[in-house]
Amino acid sequence: PFPRRFLTSKEQFHAYLQAGGEGEKKEKEEKEEEEQVSDAQSEPPAKRVKAEELGQDGESQGNGGDEEKERPEKKRARGQNKSRPCMKPSCYEQSRLCPSVTQGSAGQCPLGPRCRFLHDVSRYLAAKPADLGQRCVLFDTFGRCPYGLTCRFGQCHLGDGHQNVVNAALAQQWEGKVLVRNSLSKELQQQLRKRKFSFHKAEEFLRGIRGGKGEKAEGGSTEGGAEGAPKPEALPNSQGAGGAPSIPTLGPLTDEDIVKLRPCEKKKLEIQGKLYLAPLTTCGNLPFRRICKGFGADVTCGEMAVCTNLLQGQSSEWALLKRHHTEDIFGVQLEGAFPDTMTKCAELLNRTINVDFVDINVGCPIDLVYKKGGGCALMTRSNKFEQIVRGMNSVSSEHLELSCCSPVLPGLTFPPLQVLDVPLTVKIRTGVQEKVNVAHKIIPRIREWGAALVTLHGRSREQRYTRSADWDYIAACARLARPMPLFGNGDILSYEDANRAMQMGVSGIMIARQVSVGALIKPWLFTEIKEQRHWDISSSERFDILKDFTNYGLEHWGSDTQGVEKTRKFLLEWLSFLCRYIPVGLLEHLPQRINERPPYYLGRDYLETLMASQNVDDWIKISELLLGPVPPSFTFLPKHKANSYR
Repeated sequence: PFPRRFLTSKEQFHAYLQAGGEGEKKEKEEKEEEEQVSDAQSEPPAKRVKAEELGQDGESQGNGGDEEKERPEKKRARGQNKSRPCMKPSCYEQSRLCPSVTQGSAGQCPLGPRCRFLHDVSRYLAAKPADLGQRCVLFDTFGRCPYGLTCRFGQCHLGDGHQNVVNAALAQQWEGKVLVRNSLSKELQQQLRKRKFSFHKAEEFLRGIRGGKGEKAEGGSTEGGAEGAPKPEALPNSQGAGGAPSIPTLGPLTDEDIVKLRPCEKKKLEIQGKLYLAPLTTCGNLPFRRICKGFGADVTCGEMAVCTNLLQGQSSEWALLKRHHTEDIFGVQLEGAFPDTMTKCAELLNRTINVDFVDINVGCPIDLVYKKGGGCALMTRSNKFEQIVRGMNSVSSEHLELSCCSPVLPGLTFPPLQVLDVPLTVKIRTGVQEKVNVAHKIIPRIREWGAALVTLHGRSREQRYTRSADWDYIAACARLARPMPLFGNGDILSYEDANRAMQMGVSGIMIARQVSVGALIKPWLFTEIKEQRHWDISSSERFDILKDFTNYGLEHWGSDTQGVEKTRKFLLEWLSFLCRYIPVGLLEHLPQRINERPPYYLGRDYLETLMASQNVDDWIKISELLLGPVPPSFTFLPKHKANSYR
């Protein structure tokens, strides 16, 4: 699909980048002129010949059969780099300032002499690295930077005596506004860690599936001790599966006991025809979702969260549930293998966070999840799968609570009550084995179990993210799922792909990380679909997108050294996918195919060529243009081995 004037060899590509684009510029222009003349005098070749396969005389080396056999075949690296180094904050800062000093209460450190952080401001400033810029995004946006002295852009908001300056007028505009929801409070974390959180609805459901014998559900003792929670207090008029009270009734009868929510009254998830950004592990963080939301994504979902980690109150896992105020339709995705932990987690989230739906991950193909019985393995464990869906659906369906006025006494108003009803969705694959599809058998059962929506990824577990998605099979499953909505997922990289997918009869499309990763290599894909056009986005526009990401990252993770390096880490993870994008202006045939790996090519300017590099050092160079030089001890290894070669 490339004009030959843009093609180059691997050595020339890296030499061009190392020279900063200057040393090879004239040679590139001369090459373009020569290619234009040769293309005008000769017919186009029957098929593209890679630049690396051309000999010095310009002829293909295909005739040398003996030489080809002797040449060792290069195998592309596959899988994950599982032993990636974990860079802790102490690796970047040997001496960190105490948070009490940052917040302006140095004499009130709760740890006193036991505190391991610095309280001497002059000593901290002497060792603090140089500032990275003259503008602080937090100060410019909110009128106040909460990181004060530790901010790596502190020169714009530190006054005399290193006092943190506040723009009162701007800060007042944001006062009282909640920008990010679903944070884990200390009180809730303590309840979860000490197992004092009451899961009364989950316990009631689990007693029903145990047959009243009090036996533990399978896997209860291996799922982080979730079964060890104290027994909840007796609930009024609670009934088991057989209709008889499962526990003694206490207290007066309330509306809660007699006004139940019928299936037809459950809250509907009205997202048919909308563009759905799939949950993307590692890269689908809050700043990235804000980027996609700005380009037109209608529905967003947090990264996959492990239910046992949430039940244990792990802060890192709860951070995956955070929701920005611009995400108007937002859901979270849970992964688990057993009905006890998944049901309890659904009840926990239904009572503590604000989401529009909860998604069950039955499509994760990685061995770590599959071997524990989660992800795709649930498609072969139909009994556990059914118990999980029915259990989560039951605890997320509260009684119907309304606020209304009395028709007899107009002045009498019943107290307002809250509706706790979160729709449940399921994401699955075609099956586990490559040529054995089972989704068409499972989808009608999922509908009966009470799910509000199903998303079908058109590949099996064995295919992972390779091969082409089977959209004919997705269309057949969409017909079986009716009236339940079914979203299709796989191989969406242009608006033509989206149009063909919608013609298959699906209710909507999910844009995720298929092979070349639709949303990750083209976050502006949502704009292309809505405007029905190919966007020949320039390198400067793409660089502005990276600027927005770094600003969102500094706002979310912080503008101190730890926040800057965390932003850099996730930026580099994203760049490992962005480098696969082929600019529209360089293609002879549109659109770019999802399985196409670009050859080495020189872009229309130096920045475009730099963004096309699959060399980790070049990604770090881009990050330094945005976040300053990396620390001396900085290391980065991509998550996927396919992105590690040079």
